[in-house]
Amino acid sequence: MNSSSFNAYKIRYRSAIRCVLADSEKGRLDEAGFSAYSHRSPIINWLFWKRLHIAMNHIERSAPYEHILDFGCGSGVMLPFLAEQSQRVAAFDIDLYPLERVKQHIPLTANVQMLDANQISLSSLAPKSFDLINALDVLEHVADLPQTLAQLMNLLKPNGQLVVSGPTENFLYQIGRKIAGPEYSGAYHERGIAEIKRELKRIAHIEHIATLYQPVPLFEIFAARENAR
Repeated sequence: MNSSSFNAYKIRYRSAIRCVLADSEKGRLDEAGFSAYSHRSPIINWLFWKRLHIAMNHIERSAPYEHILDFGCGSGVMLPFLAEQSQRVAAFDIDLYPLERVKQHIPLTANVQMLDANQISLSSLAPKSFDLINALDVLEHVADLPQTLAQLMNLLKPNGQLVVSGPTENFLYQIGRKIAGPEYSGAYHERGIAEIKRELKRIAHIEHIATLYQPVPLFEIFAARENAR
C-alpha cells in the first residue's frame, strides 16, 4: 500500500476510533488499541500506525489469498485492508464489542465473518484452512502461549504464514508507556515479543520483517512458517 493510500486509510480509521471513544466508557477500549491508534502525540501515533503499514506491505506482496484469519482483531483496524487481499476473512476475538462499535462507522464488507472466541475455539476451526494468519500485538496477551501457537500453526495451509508483531517491553518501551498515559500500563500483557519469538522458533521457521527501531527497539515484526521437512 503506497503512502498516499495508507494515509487515507489511517485518517478514515482514526476518525472512526475517535468517534467511538468520545461516546464510550473510559478505559473500556484500551485493550483493543483505541488509545494508541488515536493518540494525540504525533510520535506515538506515528509509531503505532507505522507497524501496521509495514505489516500491510509484507502481506500485500503475497496477495491475493483465499482465506485470512485476523486473530485478535480488536477494533478491526486491519480488516478493510485484509478484505481487499482475500476472498474470505475471519475476524476472531474474545471481545468483539470494539469491532461492533467501529463497524457502525466503517461497515464490514460481505467477505468478512466475525468469530466470537467465547463460542468458537481455535481447535474447532478446520486445520490447514488459512493462507495467512494476522496476529498483530495480541500474542503478548494470551495465557497459554505454547498451546495457542501450536493451534495457530496447525490452521495454516502448506506455505501459509503467521504474521506477528509485538512490543519488546524493554526499559525504553516502559518509559514510553508512562509518558503515553495510564491507559498504556501494560498490566494486561503476559510477555514481550522475545518470548513469543523463542516459542515460535521451537515449531516454525521465522522470517524477520522489521524492527522499530535500533539501537533500542520498541517493536518487532516477523512471519512464521511451517518448518521444512
